[in-house]
Amino acid sequence: MRKIIGFIAFFIAIGMLIMLITHNRLIGIVIIALLLFFGYNCFCDD
Repeated sequence: MRKIIGFIAFFIAIGMLIMLITHNRLIGIVIIALLLFFGYNCFCDD
């Protein structure tokens, strides 16, 4: 279950990165960084 949640969080962050191209906002960068970190830790954790 943690791998699925990590996978979802990772791709939400990628979707937000695409959103960031059209709207440059600081809070978007913070949320992207947190979701990428969380997704990586959940998906790549052994």
